[in-house]
Amino acid sequence: MFNGKMKAITFSYDDCTTQDIRLIELFNKYGAKATFNINSELLGNKNELIRKGVKIRHDKLSAKDIKKVYEGHEVAVHTLTHPCLQDIEDDNEIIRQIEEDRKNLEAILGYKIEGMAYPCHGNNAERVAQIIKTRTEIKYARTTISTFNFDLQENLYQFNPTVHHDDFDNLFKLGEEFLRLKPDSPKLFYIWGHSFEFDIFNDWDKFEEFLKLVCGKDDIFYGTNREVLL
Repeated sequence: MFNGKMKAITFSYDDCTTQDIRLIELFNKYGAKATFNINSELLGNKNELIRKGVKIRHDKLSAKDIKKVYEGHEVAVHTLTHPCLQDIEDDNEIIRQIEEDRKNLEAILGYKIEGMAYPCHGNNAERVAQIIKTRTEIKYARTTISTFNFDLQENLYQFNPTVHHDDFDNLFKLGEEFLRLKPDSPKLFYIWGHSFEFDIFNDWDKFEEFLKLVCGKDDIFYGTNREVLL
């Protein structure tokens, strides 16, 4: 159970871009909780991306700002520099990317960090998952593979989310389904994405409508990834 409740909702966001500030304002407004996955050696970098033919900003928050920005939520590992871990042959480099990121973030934030999200769509690398499980301090690691269901999973080192946030048809459909559930066993609705993606088609209002739909329910626990998985 989740703090005495059978249902929980959690969010997970990658890359630590400045759009996280606006997203956290929405989460705080509606009482949602999220985990934010950070590359500590990329903090403060300025960049832009082309996504779906649209140019958007991809500016990282600075190290001095993240403690305040993410207060009340969870920060987790996303590796030092965002490599594709499954393409790294040296096990020690995989460990370094994860453990040094964890240590850097712990030094900034002042609390123990136990979670991560795979960078670069590192989803099916059993070797990497075993390294994380046996040779790092990480307790869970999120993939990018949507399950489209709410079932709990035994393997926390290749933990699959329910749905990506910009899959709006499924997001709202699943949201309504989750609200109707009267489960006999614990169920988890896990949404993930990157906050900068809301800038592509200015979907901020649409996402706020989703938060209005699913938040503030007495039978749902709203927690960070660590709070619902560990």
